[in-house]
Amino acid sequence: MGVPDIVKIMPKSRRNRAPANRTVAVIAYDGLCTFEFGIAVEVFGLPRPELDGWYSFLVCGAETGPFRATGGVRVSADAGLDALAEAGTIVVPGWRDYREMPPAPLIEALRTAHARGARLVSLCSGVFVLAATGLLDGRTATTHWRYFDALAKAYPAIDIVPDVLYVDSGSLLTAAGSAAGIDLCLHIVRRDFGPRIANLVAQRLVIPGHREGDQAQRVGRPLPAEGARLAKALDWARSHLDQALSVDDLAGRAGMSRRNFVRRCREATGLPPARWLAQVRLARARDLLDSTELSVEQVATDCGFGSADTLRHHFRTRLQASPSRYRLQSA
Repeated sequence: MGVPDIVKIMPKSRRNRAPANRTVAVIAYDGLCTFEFGIAVEVFGLPRPELDGWYSFLVCGAETGPFRATGGVRVSADAGLDALAEAGTIVVPGWRDYREMPPAPLIEALRTAHARGARLVSLCSGVFVLAATGLLDGRTATTHWRYFDALAKAYPAIDIVPDVLYVDSGSLLTAAGSAAGIDLCLHIVRRDFGPRIANLVAQRLVIPGHREGDQAQRVGRPLPAEGARLAKALDWARSHLDQALSVDDLAGRAGMSRRNFVRRCREATGLPPARWLAQVRLARARDLLDSTELSVEQVATDCGFGSADTLRHHFRTRLQASPSRYRLQSA
């Protein structure tokens, strides 16, 4: 099964354009998954007076509260399911038990909201709630790796994309486990407000501004000594992107054979070295186009693509836009 390009499948008309309805509602329920709920609050619910036109935020109870949440805390909702009619984006945190059918009123409220144009987002096992609506039938979706088999068995009509961080299918977005929910929420911010604003939010969270959705969920851990050497080599590569870098060069810096370096890089990053390097270069190019007025030719040189034509090829392949068009869309 192929991995979809999470930017490519996003409707072009929505890229980097703030939605008309900026209200984000997160669903609360008894047995609430605290971490996933907190992700939605942190990204969408914190006041950001320095940013114009930021999201408004509310918590909608799927049942009668207050709700018990993981860790012994209790949560009170701002409103009930009726308030979902006000939301442009609805976030479903990880569901309390993937074997339990969500309440019928919640399923119906989500169907109604989606029919009128709301964007539905699931984090981790929250995909089981979206799946119960039937809206994911015939669509691509993902979840935490431990739920792949259960989701496939319960909802065979869903095209499950394994071992990715998140999938954006337009009005239906699904994330893998835990921290991948942060990646998806930042992706939504980037989609709505552009990369500059998404990077500002990421800086406040003290995390990288962008991870592609098709990165692997599960990565191994190199042995400590090899891990340190690998990290040093990859950090060196990040600071020397303008140079011609080969896998053999990086393996030599890590003090490993080429074969061992390729294996350890894949274990640590989820990607083979050449693809990892291309992704890092592309991310750097995006940052330079967002934050500087350097020419496309200079950006290509500074990021190690060698020529503007090569840079354009990578942008069209991954982002379905030329560098110049990307810069205009991000302004």
